[in-house]
Amino acid sequence: MLKTRIIPYNLHFKRPAGTSRGVYHDHQIWYVVISDASQPERWGIGECAPLFDLSCDYNDDYEQTLRYFCQKLEQESALNTESLRPYPSILFGLETAMRQLEQGSFRLWDTPFARGEQGIPINGLIWMGDYDYMLEQIETKMQQGFRCIKLKIGSIDFDKELDLLHHIRKYYAADKITLRVDANGAFSPDNALDKLKRLTELDLHSIEQPIRAGQWEKMSELVKITPLPIALDEELIGINRLDDKKRLLETIKPQYIILKPTLHGGISGATEWIKLAESMNIGWWITSALESNVGLNAIAQWCATFNPEIPQGLGTGGLYTNNPAFPLFIKKDCLWSDLTGEIFSITDLT
Repeated sequence: MLKTRIIPYNLHFKRPAGTSRGVYHDHQIWYVVISDASQPERWGIGECAPLFDLSCDYNDDYEQTLRYFCQKLEQESALNTESLRPYPSILFGLETAMRQLEQGSFRLWDTPFARGEQGIPINGLIWMGDYDYMLEQIETKMQQGFRCIKLKIGSIDFDKELDLLHHIRKYYAADKITLRVDANGAFSPDNALDKLKRLTELDLHSIEQPIRAGQWEKMSELVKITPLPIALDEELIGINRLDDKKRLLETIKPQYIILKPTLHGGISGATEWIKLAESMNIGWWITSALESNVGLNAIAQWCATFNPEIPQGLGTGGLYTNNPAFPLFIKKDCLWSDLTGEIFSITDLT
């Protein structure tokens, strides 16, 4: 017989995190602890971390919905992933908690990463802010040894953002530093192509979500003529049924998709996206979505099962002042795990 426990937790950012949708100061999440009454010493923890202005399953009754699905899990002693398709952040939390319960360890999958033998290549993320703050972050990332840098653009004047990118290219050619940009839908369909052409001069790897999500035909037209590979991110949110996923990819035919389990269907739903993308020769990579170390560990361990070679977006572990202690660390431009290190206890979260 399974028992569940919900622990609300408010993560506090070390520094306000700017996005095209606003600035985050804190992040309300919910941990779910699942235990087996017959083996009370075994338990698993998962993180439900919806983004209030982005997740398709967030509303004012979120905790009540989470409690309902926890009760269903207790009654059925099994996770019904089909019923949870419309609730990707809840599905992610419950399926990773179940995975830990079944494994009896924070080592959710047996990989070289989980054993501490190999790191996962990641990009260095540059947060939105004024010119000087973004420049400061860029120089720090380059000094740390990152070979792939991702800039969120759309918050300051476009010419100033181009200046930042030119600054990197002045010192590092494309064979030394890979550059990605994320527009978060900041361009309009009317000016997107012109801006993509200007960005192409900087030898960029790709651009995420150049125009606002939900404009499938306009995005499809842009993908056909873009001089710069386009990656879909927000476009995938709320597309939870397999046939709808297939229809989106067949309609837009992007060069890449970016998978965030909290937003894109949990582990099972994101895996569906990857299989579909590979069947259509569409590239992909995996990114965290402001989870704490609990969620980041689960995402990274799942990511490692694919043996990724290109940089992933997993470097969010150091954003918070009250992140649960977890032996995840960044060395140069790779995320590493050492499960022999300090790990939080449940009492630390209450």
